[in-house]
Formats: sequence, structure tokens, C-alpha cells
Amino acid sequence: MEAFNTSITPPIPYTYSIITTKASDPHHLLHVPMNSNITTNTNSNTSSMTINTSSCCNNGGSSSCSPWMDSRIWSRLPQRLLDRILVFLPPPAFFRARSVCKRWYALLYSSTFLQLYLHISPRRHCFLFFNLKVSQKPPIYRNSSNNNNDNISLAGNTNTRADYGGSYCEAYLFDPNEIAWYRITLPLIPPGFTPCSTSNGLICWVSDEAGPKTLFLHNPLVGTLIQLPPTLRPRLFPSIGLGITNTSIDITVAGDDMISPYAVKNLTNESFHIDAGGFYSIWGTSSALPRLCSLESGCMTYHDNRFYCMNYSPFSVLTYDVASNSWWKVQAPMRRFLRSPSLVEIEGKLMLVAAVEKSKLNVPKSLRVWCLQGCGTTWVEVERMPQQLYQQFSEVECGKGFDCIGQGEFVVILIRGVGVGVSKGVVFDMRRKRWMWMPPCPFVNSAGGEMQGFGFEPRLATPVTGLLDQLALPFQSSFNLA
Repeated sequence: MEAFNTSITPPIPYTYSIITTKASDPHHLLHVPMNSNITTNTNSNTSSMTINTSSCCNNGGSSSCSPWMDSRIWSRLPQRLLDRILVFLPPPAFFRARSVCKRWYALLYSSTFLQLYLHISPRRHCFLFFNLKVSQKPPIYRNSSNNNNDNISLAGNTNTRADYGGSYCEAYLFDPNEIAWYRITLPLIPPGFTPCSTSNGLICWVSDEAGPKTLFLHNPLVGTLIQLPPTLRPRLFPSIGLGITNTSIDITVAGDDMISPYAVKNLTNESFHIDAGGFYSIWGTSSALPRLCSLESGCMTYHDNRFYCMNYSPFSVLTYDVASNSWWKVQAPMRRFLRSPSLVEIEGKLMLVAAVEKSKLNVPKSLRVWCLQGCGTTWVEVERMPQQLYQQFSEVECGKGFDCIGQGEFVVILIRGVGVGVSKGVVFDMRRKRWMWMPPCPFVNSAGGEMQGFGFEPRLATPVTGLLDQLALPFQSSFNLA
């Protein structure tokens, strides 16, 4: 397979809104359309910036600014060196820079530039959030992923994918390095689909209707949407895992088999695989799930060619090995005292994050992080939330439960049931051993719904999707906006 598929479609004119936190200006807002000059208004809470790019690529004339900005100097800078500088820009800055001149605008379609981007661009670890708006439908599928304390505290508000409806028109990207929020529009997503997993810059969307499931792979930065073949077995709301590398795509759909129009049971899983070596299996690989397993969380974590998900009642970790097509259980640490456990991958290691509440013992309540060792069966505690912070966290959480998502060296712990406009989350930097409160998303209000999050690595190119084009199967269709 070539290093990059040159048949990339033109991107969608996205609008990024950037929030930066400053000590003297905590509410600084910069709203930047991709194809226009950078302009913001000045008021008591925002700072102002105006950049006129109409002459940025003019090779002649003189500059009224510093001699260092003389266009006669910068016009002689080799284009190859300019390209190497541009590939290091964060995606929002790159999309703003595309408004400078025609050549920079066309870089997103240049196979030479994108090959350079794939080779030397640094990895950026972010988190992508969606606003789940509660529909008026009665709940048909309730989450029993937590213990009785969680269910009681939610007072019936145990919403899962079945409780939400409508379509998604935008997503919210949080950069933990810059402590910044960005807004991305999603005009390509059809109604009736819900985000279920992310990997290597792509989002996996699944159809909400009961029956064989239809999946899409979506790159929100460049506006590509590729449809996969429907699954073979009818399911309601299965757990879905996505694992994408530079040379392969692995997807597994497990549980919620429809044994009748009115009943589901966790019986089997189906797997989709394709790689650069020419091997592919289109839902042709299936296996039986372990007996008495419970997969209500709907989440899977991909690590080292295996999918991991939480099993409930009692707590354990279900492991699916792609190569051997087999499942097994791994005992969770302190399983009788866990609350709201989640699996995340941090810096190439599988971690389990959960609250520990040993009310009958003389041990303080805490939130802990365990790491799965190389043997695949032993957990070692590697971190614990500071007790003072945990007390503040517990006051906000009030037993509602929380979800954890990981990306790179970061973990986001998002409290449930507090409204999208005031959603509270804690960010943990595993590398620096630093805990901090995540600022609420400024682009949503508190009128119902919750935030669903995924670890996300923004990428301008995902050439592995070219493997799907090579199949040239009749089921496949691509949705792109020119």
C-alpha cells in the first residue's frame, strides 16, 4: 500500500472556537472562521486581535513592522522548510493558517505535505465530547454498570444510548496541554447514529435502530465519512471496540444479541479486520462470550491487539484477543469495594480507575489507579487522588457516579448528572503527577443532557482508510462534502 492515498476529499469549512485560560483574563474567547481573517471584538471580558492576511504572501513591498517581518526576507524562505514548520502546528492553528494564501490552503490536498505530516508531526492528545440530549422516549435499556449506591443516587436517571435521540451537529475538543476548548461542526453525520468509539484520529458511529448494526468511520477534521458493511447478527445496543494502527483496522461488536423482538442476551461477538497485508475478515469471525457476562457500559478499550471491557456483578475485566479469537476474564483489584470502575489506556499501559469505598473498614475512601502488569492477571496500584481533592470531588459528585477516559498521558474523570453547561471533571497528568479541575465547556448550556467523552488524537490524514477503498465492495459508500 502506498504511504498515502492521494484521493483525499476537500475538507469542510470548519469553525474553531478557542478558549485559553490566563491569569489576568480567565474568560478570553477567540472565535476564528477557517477561511477569513482572525478578528475578535473587545469587551470587558475578552481581549482583541486582528490579523490582516491579505498581503502575507506578497513577495514585494516593505513591511511597516519590525525588520524581522520584512517580506523580502521571508519570501526567500524555502517552501520545504515552510512545510516542515507548518506540520508542527496544532490543527486549529493550521486551519487558521490556511487562510493566508492559496498554496497554504491547498496543503490539505497535497500528498507530499501529508506524507511529511505523517512522518514528523508530533502526536497531540486531546479529548472529544458530545452533548447527549435526553429524548422523550421511555428508557428501554438501563445501565447496571454501577453498584446499588450509584443506581439509588441517580434516582432513575440511568440514561444510556437508548435514552438519547436526535442528531449530532457539533463536537467539543478539549486540549489538556493548552487547557483550551474548541468547537467542531459535524454536518455529515446522519440522524439516528451515535458515537461509540475513537482510535487514531477516527470516530466510529453506530446506528441506533435495533437489528444489524451499520457503522461509519469519520475523520471530523477533513470531513470524510466511510460506511462499513452491516453486522450479521441483530443487536440492540452492543459494546463496540475500535482499534486502528497505521496498517490495520480492527472492530469488535459484542453482546446484546436479540433472541426475540423483545429480549436480548449477551451471547456472541463479531469482528471486522483488514490490514495492509491483504487479509480481511468482514464480520466473518465470531466467538461466544463468557457465561454470565454483563456488558452494559458499552465501552471497550483497545490495547496491545486486545480489547478490554468491564464486566459487572461482580466486577471483573473481560479480555478479547483478536489473534486467537478468544475471551477470558481477569479479576479486578478490590472488586467488592469498587464504584464506577473504568478502563483506560495511558502511555501504552492498561489502567483501571475507580473509587474505593470500604465503609466497614477503617480505610478512608479514595479514587485509585491500577496498572495491569505484563503477566496479564496482576494489578498494581500506581496512583491515588490526593485526599483533599477527593473530598472536593465527592462533594460535587454526591454519589452520581463518574466516567473515565484516557489519551496519551492524560485521564479525564467526568462526573455524571450535573448538566452539560456545568459538567465537572478532573484531569490527571500521569507523566507530571498533576491533578487539576477541568474548566466547563463554554459552548453548551445546562438545558438537559450530559457530556459523553472519548480520547481523541486529531489528525489531518488517516491513510489506513484507503484499505477500505481497495475492497471495492458493493455495500460501501463514502460521504464527502466538496
